[in-house]
Amino acid sequence: MLSVVENHSLPRTAAFFDLDKTVIAKSSALTFSKSFYQGGLINRRAVLRTAYAQFVFLAGGADHEQMERMREYLSALCRGWNVRQVKEIVAETLHDLIDPIIYAEAASLIEEHHTAGRDVVIVSTSGAEVVEPIGELLGADRVVATRMVVEDGVFTGEVAYYAYGPTKAEAIAELAESEGYDLSRCYAYSDSATDLPMLEAVGHPHAVNPDRALRREAAARGWPVLSFNRPVRLKQRRPSLSMPPRPVLAMAAAGAAAAAGLVWYTNRHRAPYARIQGQ
Repeated sequence: MLSVVENHSLPRTAAFFDLDKTVIAKSSALTFSKSFYQGGLINRRAVLRTAYAQFVFLAGGADHEQMERMREYLSALCRGWNVRQVKEIVAETLHDLIDPIIYAEAASLIEEHHTAGRDVVIVSTSGAEVVEPIGELLGADRVVATRMVVEDGVFTGEVAYYAYGPTKAEAIAELAESEGYDLSRCYAYSDSATDLPMLEAVGHPHAVNPDRALRREAAARGWPVLSFNRPVRLKQRRPSLSMPPRPVLAMAAAGAAAAAGLVWYTNRHRAPYARIQGQ
């Protein structure tokens, strides 16, 4: 358990969470493929392709080249989609699709960070239209997500802001400056080696369900390695651990166009996860 609540006279702090396979058990964007099919946005072939991408993602994650190929494919796929329709589909299916795959361990960590007086920020390469509602469901304070260019209410297929790799670290640095976070006292969590810049940006990095490359880095640097493997519906958790309602503020890097989100793709036995220590 946390030993103390932070003294708010000290510089503010935050906990930065990657989303897919860190807070939830699947790829957030790919999880909505069936709903997008039912809404007429994609065809059966696209559903099968995204199902395969989900399998690859769950089996071992995705390296940089795979992520770039899928980004290009899905950017083209969503060209012409009506943004309002996408938002409505996500809102209608959010609880059925996302609530059951939230890791109980991650939800508890989010609560502990809030108890310690830290902001919680979701930093995801998935699109804003998907990530922002999930962030609200989780009680996050802010969201950093990929954004697409929108014209006349539809996606153009062009990326306005891509929240990936070093860009995540840049977004964290911008938030630290605007919100007064002391990054040396902040926390970060991710499953992927592509998020090394984000993990390196804070004083307390954690590898969660890490891919092979991140596991090697964590071992070499002495970073904690956490195993999350208990997806539980939020309403099924103990009342004392229920998520507090908190506003979600979407954050984009300076110069990013105001646009909507990109639909993006990018052990075995449970190890105890580390409790956060009070400062």
